[in-house]
Amino acid sequence: MAKNILIILTGGTIAMKTSDQLGIVPTNEFADFLKTFPQLASVANIDVYEYSNIPSPYMTPQMMLDLAKLIDLKAVDYDGIVITHGTDTLEETAYLCYLVLTTPKPVIFTAAMRSGSDLGLDGPRNIIGAVRVACHPDSADKGVLVVMNDEIHSAREVVKSDTGRIDAFVSMNFGPLGIVDPDRVVYQRQTLHRVPVWTDRIDTNVDLIKAVAGMDGRYIHCSVEKGAKAIVIEAMGRGNLPDYLIPDLQAALDKNVLIVLTSRAYTGRVLPEYGYRGGGKQLQEMGVILGGDMQGMKARLKLMALFGKYQDPVLVRKFFLESII
Repeated sequence: MAKNILIILTGGTIAMKTSDQLGIVPTNEFADFLKTFPQLASVANIDVYEYSNIPSPYMTPQMMLDLAKLIDLKAVDYDGIVITHGTDTLEETAYLCYLVLTTPKPVIFTAAMRSGSDLGLDGPRNIIGAVRVACHPDSADKGVLVVMNDEIHSAREVVKSDTGRIDAFVSMNFGPLGIVDPDRVVYQRQTLHRVPVWTDRIDTNVDLIKAVAGMDGRYIHCSVEKGAKAIVIEAMGRGNLPDYLIPDLQAALDKNVLIVLTSRAYTGRVLPEYGYRGGGKQLQEMGVILGGDMQGMKARLKLMALFGKYQDPVLVRKFFLESII
């Protein structure tokens, strides 16, 4: 029996075409295209719901949370949900949904690196692949998945690694969960570490700062002055910072601002290995949280969800630490 799949549209390059005067811009044609896409009808019974039609840089954390609530609501009536999204913020939206969704049914994000006017456009193939994964029985209860370029990724692990290539989405630490082949969907592994944050609200007062050589404390000061409840710092290497930032970090900690270190490197974990002043070991002893293998932007979203649920920085710290690999 054919599965019933809802495709929720949010916009992005997959719903855009080239205008001679403007460049690549949104169009209103994508929903109609999906409703008449013959290959989809051979895979599942399809309904289409347009949540938004925006470039993905316009997406906000609150819009992501609202989308997650819609997915939970709509999932009651369908066997699976596919969301089309712009690639620029897809990994963030997919991850916030990964944290807060309560449905065990398959939820699959997909997108396109090329617009509907480009040669070799990848959108239609990605949509077919995503729907096929949403119909597969092994896709249930795996958290939110991302299907791009015939690969299946966990929203926790996937990143956009290139600005334009169709194979831009990769899981850099461990590789994809599986593949979408012409004859069947093949799962090769699963993620073992999944800690959801079931909440119906978020607190967006969380900042992200990237560490660079010679930086000073101005961004830390600005975040504290503007009322940030937590600051994620993409630190160097295993989780190290210049020693002259220590007074700025201590001032933030003294005001009960959580400081979480991730790495600006693309793979690997932050660890308390280096004992010099500003090294990860000394920073952890100060009270800075080392964020394991999390990417900075995803640590930021997790803190937003935790503060939305608990408000109390002591509880947020406790539950954040429990989720770190």
